[in-house]
Amino acid sequence: MSSEPVTSRPTLSTARVIEAAVALADREGLDGLSMRELAQRLGVVPMALYKHVANKDDLLDGMVDTVWAEVEAPSSDLGWREAMRRRSISLRSALLRHRWAVGMMESRMRPGPANLSRHDAMMGCLRRSGFSFRTTVHVTSVLDAYVYGFALQQKTLPFGTPEESGETAARKLEATPPELAAMYPHLLEVVAELARAGYDYDAEFLTGLELVLDGIEQLRPGWATADRAPRPPIGGHG
Repeated sequence: MSSEPVTSRPTLSTARVIEAAVALADREGLDGLSMRELAQRLGVVPMALYKHVANKDDLLDGMVDTVWAEVEAPSSDLGWREAMRRRSISLRSALLRHRWAVGMMESRMRPGPANLSRHDAMMGCLRRSGFSFRTTVHVTSVLDAYVYGFALQQKTLPFGTPEESGETAARKLEATPPELAAMYPHLLEVVAELARAGYDYDAEFLTGLELVLDGIEQLRPGWATADRAPRPPIGGHG
């Protein structure tokens, strides 16, 4: 008497639950992520998930930490500028792969080990490169604002490639009434150029990143002087 071989499901684990949740959010966005839908994708009942994650907020913590694990940790061996450049490019790339994570990378109240290690590595790289505590905060804030802001803008626009952006601009150009074109000639010039050449997000991101890094380099001498200057007492002028 023969019987069909029994195919067992892979053992459920916290890592597998989080991995499946990330994949689901990548496809459907956070609006499509629910414990019920995740359980269905894993072939289990929803209650089985709660053996591995306490609740959906705990699940989101793990998902965000998974994204942080994909970000290159800065190394002072590269020099501060190259380390910050590579870290910024790596962070943006992770956000392009996981667009649902834009706006969540700094908001978790219980950061995981990858989150903590990447932040500590960034601070350590800058401090070992001669940045004071205060200027380290300046650099971290401006680079994060640039990367997150750029990723948010890219997430919300209705095109993803230079070709698609050119097509969108061409449609806008064709639909622009002549009276509006006369009123806003400089804006029309931009739209016409985008229709011709498109908007390359990768090239624009790298150009802006170099501008930010150039600005940090130029401000470093003044920052060093300011760090050494005595600070007036709080609440008084003398």
